[in-house]
Amino acid sequence: MSRPKIVILGAGYGGIMTATRLTKELGMNEAEITLVNKHNYHYQTTWLHEPAAGTLHHDRTRMPIKDVIDTNRINFVQDTVVSIDDNTKTVKLENGELAYDYLVIGLGFESETFGIPGVKDYAFNIRSVNTVRKIREHIEYLFASYNNEPNPSDSMLTIVVAGAGFTGIEFIGEMADRIPELCAEFDVPRERVRLICAEAAPTVLPGFDEELVEYAVNLLESKGVEFMLGTPIKEVTADGVVLEEEEIKADTIVWTTGIRGNSIVENSGFETMRGRIKVEGDLRAPGKDHVFIVGDCALIINEEINRPYPPTAQIAIQQAFTVARNLKALINGTKTETFVPEIKGTVASLGKGEAIGKVGNKKLYGATAAAMKKIIDNRYLFLLGGIPLVVKKGKLKLF
Repeated sequence: MSRPKIVILGAGYGGIMTATRLTKELGMNEAEITLVNKHNYHYQTTWLHEPAAGTLHHDRTRMPIKDVIDTNRINFVQDTVVSIDDNTKTVKLENGELAYDYLVIGLGFESETFGIPGVKDYAFNIRSVNTVRKIREHIEYLFASYNNEPNPSDSMLTIVVAGAGFTGIEFIGEMADRIPELCAEFDVPRERVRLICAEAAPTVLPGFDEELVEYAVNLLESKGVEFMLGTPIKEVTADGVVLEEEEIKADTIVWTTGIRGNSIVENSGFETMRGRIKVEGDLRAPGKDHVFIVGDCALIINEEINRPYPPTAQIAIQQAFTVARNLKALINGTKTETFVPEIKGTVASLGKGEAIGKVGNKKLYGATAAAMKKIIDNRYLFLLGGIPLVVKKGKLKLF
């Protein structure tokens, strides 16, 4: 009897953790496991705001997939997913095709533009190692060029961050620390630089504790950040952003207003909401007994507030553990289990040595919150690759 084929699409938090957990849940000959990913590395999405600002080298955020997975148990295919045909149980890749008996979709996210003109043409986004490397190089080039221009425009030194969610605020925190360094390096007066956060909602970090939000705003404003709350962006142009009542000239626009699931999923015939599949209790796609969804492509409703859980790394990792156990259950002909998210806490960094967070009922500020964020990051590395990966890639200095 042939072994069932399990194909995992995407090596983000949910995908790569599902792969590693399957090698612990299943015996050597119980299944044939294949992991597909566009790049030959896995990267820490929750760290990308740092290399985007230039406060951490981008290589620190990524790790070769073959150094993380058990290559004796998992077949890694570096290729780009084109489409999924669940009728024939095949995945079309740019360079071939894969058949599956069980499929795990963890293809990650795309930036949500909300149909605003010019976003795709003129704005940067914090989505991958390559996109954040472009942001850093772009900003450094503008600072380096400023004093070489006969009539330098202040727009060269104006950075607009669209969105004040976690990604936007964490990038702003890093950028606020980086700007004085750039000014010193390129002989640029600090007062010429503007770092603006434009947010359509009336507050930053919507839904977060009000006292923590106030701490964050006060800290960032003390570092020169300008907040424009309740101010939706109407259009992004080659010259900057168009607001309701004014236009801001800026050569750097970083778009962090939200995400949606990968468009490959909805284009492959699955029923989606903004690219995300509303999964069954055991994380299977509705009507698809052999298809599991993890990470940004999975939509799970928090019944207490009747709103979706945010697609965080924390939840994606937990989903991976459940999916691995449920795949084992299906292979063994036993009952699958229901996924119940366990929100252990939430921490947002605000630059070097600063953060805010809530763990249980306890509010964390400043250095304590920053240390907790590092502990959370290191815990993930431990779950993925044990102590060797923590030593190699972790943030070991807590204070």
